[in-house]
Amino acid sequence: MESPFLLHEMADSDTQETQEWLDALRAVIESEGPERARFLLSQLSRTAQKLRVGWQPPRTTPYLNSIDVTEQPDFPGGFEALQLEQRLAGIMRWNALAMVVRANRSYGELGGHIASYASAADLFEVGFNHFFHAHSNQHAGDLVYFQPHSAPGVYARAYLEGRLDEDELALFRQEVKASRQGSRGLCSYPHPWLMKDFWQFPTGSMGLGPISAIYQARFMRYLSHRGLLQEEDRRTVWGVFGDGEMDEPESIGALTLAARERLDNLVFVINCNLQRLDGPVRGNGSVVSELESLFSGAGWHVIKLLWSSDWDPLFAADHTGELAATLGRTVDGEMQTLAATSGAYNRRHFFEQSPTLKALSDRLSDDDIDRLRRGGHDMRKIYAAYHAAAAHRGQPVVILALTTKGFGMGAAGQGKMTTHQQKQLDVEQLRAFRDRFGLPIPDEHCEALSFYRPPENSPEMQHMRRRRQALGGFLPQRHTAALDQDLPDLPSYAGFALGEGGRNMSSTMAFVRMLAALMKSESLGECVVPIVADEARTFGMASLFRQFGIYAPTGQLYEPEDSGSLLAYHETRDGQILEEGITEAGAMASWTAAATSYAVHGKAMLPFYIYYSMFGFQRVG
Repeated sequence: MESPFLLHEMADSDTQETQEWLDALRAVIESEGPERARFLLSQLSRTAQKLRVGWQPPRTTPYLNSIDVTEQPDFPGGFEALQLEQRLAGIMRWNALAMVVRANRSYGELGGHIASYASAADLFEVGFNHFFHAHSNQHAGDLVYFQPHSAPGVYARAYLEGRLDEDELALFRQEVKASRQGSRGLCSYPHPWLMKDFWQFPTGSMGLGPISAIYQARFMRYLSHRGLLQEEDRRTVWGVFGDGEMDEPESIGALTLAARERLDNLVFVINCNLQRLDGPVRGNGSVVSELESLFSGAGWHVIKLLWSSDWDPLFAADHTGELAATLGRTVDGEMQTLAATSGAYNRRHFFEQSPTLKALSDRLSDDDIDRLRRGGHDMRKIYAAYHAAAAHRGQPVVILALTTKGFGMGAAGQGKMTTHQQKQLDVEQLRAFRDRFGLPIPDEHCEALSFYRPPENSPEMQHMRRRRQALGGFLPQRHTAALDQDLPDLPSYAGFALGEGGRNMSSTMAFVRMLAALMKSESLGECVVPIVADEARTFGMASLFRQFGIYAPTGQLYEPEDSGSLLAYHETRDGQILEEGITEAGAMASWTAAATSYAVHGKAMLPFYIYYSMFGFQRVG
């Protein structure tokens, strides 16, 4: 059965008529611009629906980069800066690989991941060098939720920055041993409990990073609309996640909330290396097309980053569009095989499918074909995608970046089924990896898996420090310098429960009375965040609706049915109550964002997640 997420063209019964329609569309664009063309297409679509033609626009776009080569901005610093950053990415890859392989040589099956970061290294480096702002006097700092399996790459960068030393890298995933030696080991996945001054957010439990990032972006808006946080022009929440991770229900469960509340302070980067732990994410389909359909349907702006600059001449020479159409029909299982094999194999099994594709490949040697990269490994294309995402307004943005798992690992693991579990490389494989990225590491240091740090005065180190200085300093970095909070005394909010002869009441009623009193407190009231998963009336909290308001970024655009009641449903832009709807996971993500606000925003908050025990205990209690 054909995948519903792939484009399949219908046979054309009248090519001349089709060409006339296409020529007319091009003429409108040339004479009156794309806005007029969009209007006409919208009118055609509405008319087709009225006439019950049974047609709707496709949910996916052609399997090409969203940003045309003619629309790409210049890479900052030009070719010299590009070369420096490519060399830096190679160094990060080596140190991340050395960290994992050394740990497994010493302890055997200790774990750690090489291939995930190998696929994401360029995505990370462009972010670190050009987009991820640190907390500073000039900027409150972007918030980055890092792909958990790529943590070794973040440690590798911190090592070059001088924030981690060789001893700490050598104790990767060995925190207990490190503590006995009076040192610090590096945890396998990001978690602030384990590295209190380093990681800001835990993301190791698959799926919790995406939903947490969405509710964090929403909580920032909540604080801003209540006047508790000055939201800067572009303080962005970035989430770098894997394509396999998007199968977790929590990963996609709040996508519509992000679009509904117009969270344009949120950017997802999905590392689409097409492979999860045991095999392809969508072997018989296309995960990029599926995710495009999912995110665009939920109301996100989608940017596809699929092909490197190496492909641009081929697309330009393909006047029939057959190359793009064939790529769009190629299922991910086949894409994985093509990534794991040689240029000669790719020539035979992909380019020689048709005379048109063969003619395109005839100008290339086998080595040229082997060097055709995916877009997530081209820093110029990545910069263009990030630049467009950062500038977009009115919607959350997702970048679907096509990469190769184990990129640069060659026969040891590039694109192979076993690459996720690859934790050991032999001497020849290590040398091949070193040579692939042009690293100046002698054979004996290569075999010993020595970490590599260029001299402090080298162009690479100077460039890296300049870029981080321009972005406010190092990242990730956790700050916990929230101001002390004055607390009200107990009688001020629970006096009714302290005096003799008080009347009996349910625990629910007592709690709501205490909560309301706390929310009225001069010292603490604004910091209280009531979070309810659609059970407020059950708990007798409806009296709080009018007093404190239910948060809604647009305010209340309707007159509620119960507007004349003292218990009316009252939504307002500066509302204090987070009425989440039926989502325990979403309510818990809001609670986490509020509870960690002291470290993330320098503003201590006091969240209450109020849930009906029958349901809440099953989910989160």
